[in-house]
Amino acid sequence: SSNATAGIIAPPPILYLASLFSGLSFNFASPAPIASYITAASIGALLFLLSASFARWSFVTMRRHDTSANPRAQSAALVTSGPFAISRNPIYVAMTGLYLGIALLVNSWWPVTILPVLLGVMHWGVIVREERYLAAQFGEVYLRYKEKVRRWL
Repeated sequence: SSNATAGIIAPPPILYLASLFSGLSFNFASPAPIASYITAASIGALLFLLSASFARWSFVTMRRHDTSANPRAQSAALVTSGPFAISRNPIYVAMTGLYLGIALLVNSWWPVTILPVLLGVMHWGVIVREERYLAAQFGEVYLRYKEKVRRWL
């Protein structure tokens, strides 16, 4: 028998937004540009759009399999197609890309310096817990999927 949900420490969007706002607050107090604004903003806009598209593809794929993207809801199906054939966590890959895109759009190193802490929290507080839950929920099917597809990219 498995738990009903993964028992994550907080919703990932909240973790990403809290980290981003912290970085932007530091930037407001002490600006730390990455590059010329045109260069940073151009790369940031492209990364943001690509990441938003990847996120959309992920959500549409989950919806097609009648399962929720909400990590606090029970998983109805193990999705292994579409973006889930590229990454076991395509939504988190997309959220990381969106985060970096925004950091570049505002041309600030501060959110980038906080990113490793955020990714550590995501790893231990969310992803490891979700993997344990999915292994209990889907057994050998999930373990085979985990062997074939990388956690990130």
